[in-house]
Amino acid sequence: MVATPRTRRGDTRRRIQDAALSLFVEQGYEKTSLREIAAQLDVTKAALYYHFKTKEDILISIFEDRTRPLDELIAWGREQPRNQETKRELLRRYSAALHDAAPVFRFVQENQATVRDLSIGGNVKERMFALFELVKEPDASLTDQVRSVSALFTIHAGIFALKDIEGDPEDKRAAVLEVALDLIAAADAGRPLKRSQ
Repeated sequence: MVATPRTRRGDTRRRIQDAALSLFVEQGYEKTSLREIAAQLDVTKAALYYHFKTKEDILISIFEDRTRPLDELIAWGREQPRNQETKRELLRRYSAALHDAAPVFRFVQENQATVRDLSIGGNVKERMFALFELVKEPDASLTDQVRSVSALFTIHAGIFALKDIEGDPEDKRAAVLEVALDLIAAADAGRPLKRSQ
């Protein structure tokens, strides 16, 4: 396939995003300059300005592009029947979306003050609340609502909590998803999880 100017521009945009995100995670958003991003890419600052005028522009574009699957997941979930299988599929898709966007969520975890101060902070919260509404039943007991919300947090926290634990990343992701699915099943059944004696 021949690269068109539009394809090359898209590739450049993605390369800038990848380099910036790597630096933002490694040394923090505030400590990263446009000059460092340009140096990482071996381009001039002027070349970087052609695509993005500020660091915030880069960060916003990263969030828009990398979190789009979450917006699509929320839209999909709103069109589905409210049943156990929909919730299970929503958790599976959420796990995959978080896996693909893991660097973005690592950035959020390590730059919470920045995220809160920038326009992207509200978007992160809105997505989480929308997902909560899709997995919990409004008339469920408080305990079952906590289980439903905890299923989402289990997947979200699993990305970070298990990174230092030995094992295959896919096995760890599968284990996290299994626990989340158990929580949502218990919430929908209105029964406690089995406890080993």
